[in-house]
Order: sequence, then C-alpha cells, then structure tokens
Amino acid sequence: MTGNMHLGVEEPIRECQYNQICTHNSSPMDTPHTKKKKIKRKWQVFPGRNKFYCNGRIMMAKQTGVFYLTMVLILVTSGLFFAFDCPFLASNLTPAIPAIGGVLFVFVMGMLLRASFSDPGVLPRATPEEAADIERQIDATNGPSGPGYRPPPRTREVVINGQTVKLKYCFTCKIFRPPRASHCSLCDNCVERFDHHCPWVGNCVGRRNYRFFYLFILSLSFLTIFIFAFVITHVILRSNRTGFLSALKDSPASVLEVVVCFFSVWSIVGLSGFHTYLISSNQTTNEDIKGSWSSKRGKGNYNPYSYGNFITNCCAALCGPLPPSLIDRRGFVQPDTPQPVAQTNGTSACPSNQVQSHMAATNPLLHSQPVILGGGAPLQAKTSLGGPCSTLGPSQPSLPSSIPGLSCGGELMALRDSEIHCHHHLHHQHFISPEETPSPPAALPCATHLGHHIHPAQLFDPASQDSLHEDSVRGLVKLSSV
Repeated sequence: MTGNMHLGVEEPIRECQYNQICTHNSSPMDTPHTKKKKIKRKWQVFPGRNKFYCNGRIMMAKQTGVFYLTMVLILVTSGLFFAFDCPFLASNLTPAIPAIGGVLFVFVMGMLLRASFSDPGVLPRATPEEAADIERQIDATNGPSGPGYRPPPRTREVVINGQTVKLKYCFTCKIFRPPRASHCSLCDNCVERFDHHCPWVGNCVGRRNYRFFYLFILSLSFLTIFIFAFVITHVILRSNRTGFLSALKDSPASVLEVVVCFFSVWSIVGLSGFHTYLISSNQTTNEDIKGSWSSKRGKGNYNPYSYGNFITNCCAALCGPLPPSLIDRRGFVQPDTPQPVAQTNGTSACPSNQVQSHMAATNPLLHSQPVILGGGAPLQAKTSLGGPCSTLGPSQPSLPSSIPGLSCGGELMALRDSEIHCHHHLHHQHFISPEETPSPPAALPCATHLGHHIHPAQLFDPASQDSLHEDSVRGLVKLSSV
C-alpha cells in the first residue's frame, strides 16, 4: 500500500487556486543555485528623459547644451573682468570692487548649480495597481459605454479658497495632476507647481527649485550690470590718461566684456522683472501665459493661491519650507519576487507564509494558509497532531479513527463536496511528525471513517517522503492546468 490516500472525489473541479508551493526537495544534498542580481537604484530605471550624474545625486534634463553655454558665458566674462579690469580698479579706486564682484560671482554660480542639479518637483508615476484602480473609478463615474459613445474629458474638480480648480488626468503618468502641476514634454515628467522648462539652466523650474532659479537670474542681473558699469569706468579712466585707442590696446578684453554684457543685460533684467511680478502675485509662468486667473474669464475669476499682498507672497515663495523630493531617485529597486535563502543544512527556505513550523519545513506540502477552491470561502487546513479534528465541517472527510497510532495528524486540506468539480482524482498525503502540538480544548472527535488501513511504519518512513512529495507536486500541477 502506498502513502497516498484517495479521498473518493469523483466530481470535476471548475476553478482551482492554490497558494504557492515550494517545490524544492527537502533533501540536504540539493542546494539551490540562485543568481545574484546586481541591485539597481531607482534613477537607473527612471521612466523620464532626465540625465543623472554622481550616482543619482545630480538630476538634469536630457538637453544640456544650452546650460553649458550659460556656464561658459558667465565664466569667461567674469574671468576677463577679474583678470584685466579688477587690478586697475582696485589700485585706482577701491579694493572693494573685486571683493563685491567675487561675492556676486560665487552667489550666481551657486544658485545656477542648485537650480540645475536638483529635482524640480517631479511627481512619481502611478504603479500598475494604482493605474488600474483609477481606471475603474473613471469607468464607474462615466457609466456604461455603447457604440459611438464618446467619454467625457478626464477631469476632477476641487475647491481652493472658494475657487473651482480642475485637475487634469495625465495619460503618461496615469495620475490626476495636483493643482498647478503640469507635464513637461521635454523631460516627460509631471512637475509640481510647474513654471516652465528653462534650457539655460538645463532643467525644469518647479516647486523645489523655483526660488533658486529666481535668485540666480536676479543675482545675474546685478552681476551683469556691475561688470558692465565698471568696465566702462575702467575704459574711461584709462582714456583720460592715455587716450581712447591706447586704452583699448592696453585692455582688449574690455571690449568683449562690454559687448557681451550690453546684449545680455536687457533680457536678463527683463526676465528678472517678469518673475518679480509673478512672485509678488503668486503666479507661475504657465498660469500667466494661459491667463488662468485673468479677469477676462469672468468677474468671479481670481487667483486662489495669492495671500492678498505682495510681501506675504514673496515670503512664501522665497522663505517658505522646501518640500522633500518625491521620487527617491537614489533608493534601491525592490525585487518583485522573493529569492530563496540558502540554509546552513543545504535546504531551501520557502517564504514565511509557507513554512510555519518544523513539520512544514520537513514537508513543503503541509500549509497553514487557507486554500481557495472554485471561488468559495477559504477552507482552513490546519488541524492538531495527536488530537481530534477541530476544523472539519459536517460534509468534510476525515481520517479514520480506527487506524492504530493515527489520529488526525498533519495538516489536512479540507474540501467541501459542493465545491469539488474536478475531472481528476485528488490525492493527498499525510505525514505524522514526531513533534505533537496540543489540540484545542473544544475539539470534536473524528467520527467519519474512510475505510482505509495504513500501517504506522509507512507514515514514518523517511525514504518514501521524497517520492511522495514529487507525486503530490505532479498531481497539483495537473489540477492547476484544468
């Protein structure tokens, strides 16, 4: 007689769902060979078009050519000023001129690098589960669709300070964008409080780097005016001593500085003034271009984000707390499936929901988790060892109580007759472990006999466990293919 016990089930099973079963042999001679995958950081699999440097610490846009042009113009102009103009001005006017110029230069470069290398406020994309849930909510809201049905635009409305604001759905990120957020087509990201994409700094300008961008253009305006004014002063002082042509020959770099500053000061100062207006009214460039809060749209249209006066708006934009980054670009990518962990005895450890005790580690087929069959209620599979059955229903088969040395041992997979509809016969093995657990106090005795007689020595035969285990797995694979 083999160790398999036939439960006498003849009806077919329509749908069978099983918990994951550890199919590794329990023999200590077999050691699992698992591949050690290199752990990646999230910036390496980032879905946008950004570039990352220094192991994800620096984040920039894909197109950075104009940013390098900005760096070259500032460095070359400032370098020529400090090399050719500052020595003459320091000796003939005051040493404070190169000192003030140096402070402005350092501040400009610091703000430029901070605005260019930081996360502008990228919003993380929805996971597949979140995207599916949003799609279900949209379908439930729009109702059933028929032929020729055109769904309404995907928007949601929220009220902010009495003003109705529409939240638009992003088909790329699969999220409803928060207020003031927009999707940058160049970086392919949704950015919180999106202002604009600035190629001069090589990054988007959003909630997390707007203040650095504004301080950069403001300080650059002062530096440009400062260099332009003192280069002209230098040329005039030299012209009074040696003549205009001689002054140009003595300091040829001054001509280049004047040309660069003259053509750039207008755009830089104009841009600084425009963003000063935006900060004072608590608007973004995107909102101003679209006219989102223009009075032409209606009498009741107003900016719900303004604090009422320009001082408070400026303090909120420049002195408010800096929000943290939401994308965790330097975090580690978590694997989707857990890898088996090698044990000291050479066996493979299954997930924690499959191995709960010494007996479950000995035989991976013994589970403490419920098994769902045919979409019915979860069937509890845990019974006690050396004690009466406590989890079998009236219509569930039980082990024969007349077998010597056998009393409802192991973990029994309970199957209801009304839920069993399978074309194959279901075989179930029962192994009794020497370790016994106490039975519950309100246990009921096993009254139903299956009519099979098994010798106790067969139940404790360790040599037959591996073959029985393989047969069981093969049978379960057949059932899962139905």
